[in-house]
Amino acid sequence: MATTDDSVNGMTEYCEECGLETLHEVSVQIRTESLKQENAQFSREPYRVSECQRCGNRSSQRMNNA
Repeated sequence: MATTDDSVNGMTEYCEECGLETLHEVSVQIRTESLKQENAQFSREPYRVSECQRCGNRSSQRMNNA
């Protein structure tokens, strides 16, 4: 489970690479999933992106699986 941290702009989360709870930078990115240009405007989805500030490992997860 992610928790807020007293550090600036970060959350403490478990890092698979480090095997520890470490400071992560977390953001939401809108990504286009369609490769077809004519459908690109309808295929944008939000992704949660988390980057470990210790080792640099990044992970992303689609937030809307409807």
